[in-house]
Amino acid sequence: MKRISVILLALSVILTVIVLIRNTESGTDFLDEQFSEIVTYIPKRDMFNEKISEVDVAWHLDHSLRTISKVCEALENSNPDEYRLNFSLSRVFVFTTGIIPRGVAQSPKSVMPPKVIVTDSLYLQIEEARENLKKIELLKEKAHFKHPYFNVIDKGQAKRFLKIHTQHHLKIIKDILENR
Repeated sequence: MKRISVILLALSVILTVIVLIRNTESGTDFLDEQFSEIVTYIPKRDMFNEKISEVDVAWHLDHSLRTISKVCEALENSNPDEYRLNFSLSRVFVFTTGIIPRGVAQSPKSVMPPKVIVTDSLYLQIEEARENLKKIELLKEKAHFKHPYFNVIDKGQAKRFLKIHTQHHLKIIKDILENR
């Protein structure tokens, strides 16, 4: 019994370390690879596969870019002194695995793309997102925002969320294009 307790304690320490390490992102270039990938998908913006997604490639690109900018704006508008450490089991799962399960969550209206997505607006949103990411580097670590599923997350966690969220939509786009 004592041996099992020691093993469980060791596993929980290891899991805690993994969660803490994978809980944040640093620097302004953490989305550079994803931005490059987004640019390559813009010419395929009208591709659609109803078996994979109810919306086309352009929708996923626009939504991902809107999310980056809206999260950055929310971080800028927050009061770091009001941040309180909190727990979210769904956040621990997603941040540890790096996976957002498909079809589980609904996007907030503030990050929903318009009915008509203009190609030039996608390129402009990439530049806007890059600029917003530079701005948040200047914010305090406890700048934060309220996520609808992950509770209140600080700047480092927000950057981790943006990486996971963007990658989630890029995977959907890949599946749309591969399964045509």
